[in-house]
Amino acid sequence: MVLRIGLFLGFLLVPVLEIWFLIQVGSVIGGWETVALLIADSILGAWLVRREGRRAWAALRTAIESGRMPDRELADGAMIVAGGTLLLAPGFLTDVFGFFMILPFTRPIARRWLTWFLGRRVRSLAARSPYAPLFDRTGGFGRADGAGFDGAGRGRVVHGEVIDDD
Repeated sequence: MVLRIGLFLGFLLVPVLEIWFLIQVGSVIGGWETVALLIADSILGAWLVRREGRRAWAALRTAIESGRMPDRELADGAMIVAGGTLLLAPGFLTDVFGFFMILPFTRPIARRWLTWFLGRRVRSLAARSPYAPLFDRTGGFGRADGAGFDGAGRGRVVHGEVIDDD
């Protein structure tokens, strides 16, 4: 529910803020200059997305060929796509966030923020899951107080050893 309200407000407020900011910039530097700046911004953004996309693709292939899990490379690729999408929207405010996600020296910061946000979101969703009592805070089975469950949520788990009579 909160996500829906946030998306609604985002889709409502971002265009209003973009239009207001374009009017402010246009009143300072002029209308044609603002349009020229938007065009130059788009050209620079397209070139940068293409360059960083190629680098991310090469890094992804290298990670896969070396047999390593390409988690950082996949995150970088996703941020480049998201940043390129933000650069498609006309306006300066979305372009700032788009460049922040694309530039190689700001992308690690954006990756850390994205990891923090998604980790929080996953923990929140997991806590509301009907299976949440089966997992403790460390991600393992059992309860945080050390008492376990038998898989159906009944009783305590008795730890022991299985002895085969054969």
